[in-house]
Amino acid sequence: MPSGPEAAASPGRTARRSGSGSGLAALVGLLGGRYSRELDLDLDRDPDVERWFCAATLFGTRIGAEVAMRTYRTLRAAGVATVTDAAARPWDDLVALLDAGGYARYDFRTATRLQRLGAAVAERFGGRVAPLGRTITDPEVLEACLDSLPGWGPTTVRVFLRELRGRWPGARPPLDPRAAWALAHLRLSRSAQPDLRTLARLAATAGVDVRDAEAALIRAALAHRRGRACAGGSACAVWDRPEPPPLPGRPTPRARRRPPHRPAARR
Repeated sequence: MPSGPEAAASPGRTARRSGSGSGLAALVGLLGGRYSRELDLDLDRDPDVERWFCAATLFGTRIGAEVAMRTYRTLRAAGVATVTDAAARPWDDLVALLDAGGYARYDFRTATRLQRLGAAVAERFGGRVAPLGRTITDPEVLEACLDSLPGWGPTTVRVFLRELRGRWPGARPPLDPRAAWALAHLRLSRSAQPDLRTLARLAATAGVDVRDAEAALIRAALAHRRGRACAGGSACAVWDRPEPPPLPGRPTPRARRRPPHRPAARR
């Protein structure tokens, strides 16, 4: 039986010591990759792009990814898989489903936003966003088109597009700053300022999809609570986690009063 520090080393930590490529692959295996895949969505299929558009709307709010995923699963199980579905549901039903998923802090505004999005997608794009990936190939034009949607902004646009990287010609957002930070913190890259090309090279060496690599790095960054010291590199505590770490920012339940008048969805 081995003894000493190596005996206590986790598989992730051991893989990290063997090189940056295997370390990146270990990180994806440890923390998970694309959120869309975790939601059982295949973004090569148009129907799942429509579903990811709805899910990305939930990710765009300042709320934990686990809550966003649980809430989307709750919506989908109730027949609200797309924003088009949301536009057809009563506002009160959406609020109840958002609450059930744990999205209570933003339930009122999100119910309204989902309905407004459904109306906007119907009016501007004939009810479907998937064809945009084939008709708009200029990244700036595509991002501006999505950014103009009600309730969407740069954060939601990046969340949506980074998982369509390599599938939509115009889906070319820069490397997420949190992923760049994690690359440097975990010392998976020798570059002082890693960019998307840096990550693409590392992902190719590791044999993982660059989208999974970016998502895993974002998860690693989110696992570091603000103000908490961490040595980084192979000493980073993230390598010892047997399961994906809890994400910070989960809202604390609190008593809330219903508004005197529920907002009407704009159609």
